[in-house]
Amino acid sequence: MSYKRPESILVLVVTRAGEVLMMERTRPHGFWQSVTGSLRWGESAVAAAARELAEETGLRNVQPADLHKAVRFPIVPPWRARYAPQVRFNHEHWFLLILPARRMIRLNRSEHRQYRWMPAAQALKRASSWTNRKIIRDWMSQRPRSPH
Repeated sequence: MSYKRPESILVLVVTRAGEVLMMERTRPHGFWQSVTGSLRWGESAVAAAARELAEETGLRNVQPADLHKAVRFPIVPPWRARYAPQVRFNHEHWFLLILPARRMIRLNRSEHRQYRWMPAAQALKRASSWTNRKIIRDWMSQRPRSPH
């Protein structure tokens, strides 16, 4: 058996207007997230981010910015069997992709039921994982505000 690598990526996809792409997983129902995925053995985080973007959204020939930030979190018991017996934590690398405007998304239907472009505050409320909420909060706090 080949164990899953305990390292992943999270890519926050946003528009210049401040909309955030959120996708609902097929399972569990109601679990909303940004682009995420595990690194394959021998794969860099940068390569995994580009691959997962293409697989989950159909966005190709785009290169998300490496935020040079990572978080460590415990792997929940239902998923631990996928990892080597001594593995208890995952290391998640963060990326940001800023698009000029909304793009049509081609979902991988085996992973996601639907997607929505939503204002950042709504995405923050909808995000199911604490790491996803944290990256959205961090982006919101660093994003330049347009004068009104």
